[in-house]
Amino acid sequence: MNAALPSIIENSDVPRAAVRRLANSSLDSFAAAADQRRSDFAQTLVKLAVAVILLVLALGLTVYYLRRLNIQKTRQQRETAETAARMDTVIQTSLDGVIVANEDGNILAFNAAAEKIFGHAAEDVIGKALGPLIVPDHMIEAHDAGMARMKAGGEKRVVGKGRVQLEAKHSSGRLFPVELAIQSAETETGKIFIAFLRDISIRVAAEKELIEARDQALAADRLKSEFLTIMSHEIRTPLNGFLGNLTLMQDTKLNSQQMRYIRNMETSGELLRKHVTDVLDLSRYDVGYTKMREIPMNLASFVQSIVDNQSGMAAKNNTTIEWDWLGPPSNWVLCDPDALQHVLMNLVGNAVKFTNEGCVSITLETENMTEGSADFIFRVSDTGIGIAGELKTRIFDDFVTGSVAYDRNVGGTGLGLGIVRRSVKAMGGEIDVESAPHVGSTFEVRLNLKKAHPVVQKRAKPKAPQMIESLRILIAEDNEINCAVAREMLLAEGHTTAEVYDGAAAVSRVQHETFDLILMDISMPIMDGRSATRKIRNGNSPNAQTPILALTANAMASEQAAFLADGMDGVLVKPLSRAALQEAIRSLVAKLRAPEGSPVESEHQNEMREVLGAAAFDKLRGSFMVEAENLNRWLQLDDLQDLPEIAVRCHKIAGSAAVFGATQYRDALIAVENAADSGQPDSVRLTIGAIESVWLTTKASL
Repeated sequence: MNAALPSIIENSDVPRAAVRRLANSSLDSFAAAADQRRSDFAQTLVKLAVAVILLVLALGLTVYYLRRLNIQKTRQQRETAETAARMDTVIQTSLDGVIVANEDGNILAFNAAAEKIFGHAAEDVIGKALGPLIVPDHMIEAHDAGMARMKAGGEKRVVGKGRVQLEAKHSSGRLFPVELAIQSAETETGKIFIAFLRDISIRVAAEKELIEARDQALAADRLKSEFLTIMSHEIRTPLNGFLGNLTLMQDTKLNSQQMRYIRNMETSGELLRKHVTDVLDLSRYDVGYTKMREIPMNLASFVQSIVDNQSGMAAKNNTTIEWDWLGPPSNWVLCDPDALQHVLMNLVGNAVKFTNEGCVSITLETENMTEGSADFIFRVSDTGIGIAGELKTRIFDDFVTGSVAYDRNVGGTGLGLGIVRRSVKAMGGEIDVESAPHVGSTFEVRLNLKKAHPVVQKRAKPKAPQMIESLRILIAEDNEINCAVAREMLLAEGHTTAEVYDGAAAVSRVQHETFDLILMDISMPIMDGRSATRKIRNGNSPNAQTPILALTANAMASEQAAFLADGMDGVLVKPLSRAALQEAIRSLVAKLRAPEGSPVESEHQNEMREVLGAAAFDKLRGSFMVEAENLNRWLQLDDLQDLPEIAVRCHKIAGSAAVFGATQYRDALIAVENAADSGQPDSVRLTIGAIESVWLTTKASL
């Protein structure tokens, strides 16, 4: 055993190395495992550290974000509080009352102005129903119904409609006017209504005072116009006697000196009548009694007649007067010849009056020509004394004259140009003046006029004066002088007369005597002429259909239309002239005794056919018949609520009827027009009733 030890020792070196290697290998393996565990642990620690760091960063960011949110929230709360404070300050200091209510009508806010307006303290009304506090008792049902309707999503009649004016109730029960505006808004707690109100009692009272002052001023102006009208009428009554007696005196045996005196008196009387007419025209325009006609007229003939009229006065002043067109002439227009004559006669007369040894020229020009109308410019120029600059700005005012000195060379009331301005305005035109002292003046009138077809005016052959057989005439006139004048004029014509001095006496007289004609004064005691005429027409006397002519100083067309509507057959305006009386009687007798014939003047139709041509005439006649049919149908259906429209439409068709010679239909339309202008529905209804039968016969003749 021992001997084997060296061998064993020698042989043990090899396994020793293997064992050592095995042992070292285990140690290396244990060391590597330990290193790996340490590495893993280290990595875990690193990861944990990174996670911790990230978590810390996240927490930091979260803290930062929460802090920012907190800062923003704090700022928003502060801003909201400041805004609420500002809004509350604005609301509380607002001069308008501000009331906020929810959709149930309960008050949420009530500012200081509202407290002052309604007399309620805010702390007493917050949370209470709005209606019983400020809404008048007679409106509370409508208020509650409106709140219920809006709560149900219905129509909003006040909310969002701007400022409206309503009545409100004070705490004392007093009602007063308020102006309010209401708007709605959506909130987290529901819909609210914000109302801004102001007490307008002072403003309403001021407006009422202003309206009363305006009405008083208008009443005073109307009173002035009525006073001028009445005084003008009253002046016409003695003027009628004055001029009438002068006319009668000229038929007596007079020497040359007496005749000269009478003619001088007649000239003065005519001048006075012109002044009275000017005052009447002034009041007529101021109270709105104006209505322009549209009838065909020839401007060339019209202006020439004015030149011929003023030529005598111009010759006395060594002044020439002439007229011409600038550019191509357009003579035939639709216009009111009376109004245009008044305008041009005043302008030309003034030009002649203020021009010595000079020239007066009238020029006509057209602009803006269309197929149916054009602007017509009338210029009246002179080389006279001119108008001073300070006077030119008010030359068209009333009672303005070029000089008020006692030694002025020309006379006048200063109303002429004022009436001219009114006439031009009534025709829808404009008037202006250019002038320089000692150089001359140019008045320019601009009117838009419709063109018209030429109308052939048949020249009547001169006829010897025809005497009318003697008539028995009743004169109803309360003024003895005027009655005497009318009587003498009628006796001079071979008529016989009877006189009464009031309307009642006239009604009584016609019950027992028969007259061929009645001259009826309008203004008389006991019974006026209009009432007397109506009684005669509605009675059973032998004179129920006797012609009646009105004697009146009232020159207004509307008043004269009322006389015709009462049953009178014509109007004679004072001062009464023999020529006017003769012509009225002659026309009336001719009309009454004319044979019954066609309602259409065939001769006039033939003339129009020649002027227009057969094709154009037939086309226009067809259009007229359609218009007439439409008018008749409209008149039968109209409820007589718009009398001015009735007058306008009848006037228009009456003009067309005259063109085609439908005289009876034209007269019937004019009767309706006059009745409508007078504002008497009963008369309008009566005259409309006669239209249908007249049109049927007229239509058949056409």
